[in-house]
Amino acid sequence: MITNNDILRRLRFAFDFNDSKMIKIFESAECPVTRSQVSDWLKRDEDPAFKEMKDVELATFLNGFINEMRGKKEGAQPLPEERLNNNIIFRKLKIALSLKDEDILEILLLADFKMGKHELSAFFRNPNQPQYRPCGDQVLRNFIKGLQVRYSDED
Repeated sequence: MITNNDILRRLRFAFDFNDSKMIKIFESAECPVTRSQVSDWLKRDEDPAFKEMKDVELATFLNGFINEMRGKKEGAQPLPEERLNNNIIFRKLKIALSLKDEDILEILLLADFKMGKHELSAFFRNPNQPQYRPCGDQVLRNFIKGLQVRYSDED
């Protein structure tokens, strides 16, 4: 199972964020964090100083990531979700990076993961629609792996 800490670690690696950048992203979502908090979330699970990242903390980071990548909107900031699932995480990453479905399919291919457009669009539908599908860990993991390939090769 992919954890919030795994996702944070993978995003940090994919975009080569240092601690200061991570802190700035949280601040962008109006949630100041300390270097120590970030460090404890990034530690391996077996490390005694490891702290499990809550859904609301990852949602805050992703909201900050959207602000950093697309510019902060005027007015009140969106409240972070108390409960996250892979579909919400995937949608926030799509928004932050201004990705269209074709872009996402290309990114998945960079991780050697092939998927159809209809299959993909099911992840972004309203959960009450019959075409909605929950996004599995494998899809999210491969998407982030593809982001790593795409964004780490830009240097």
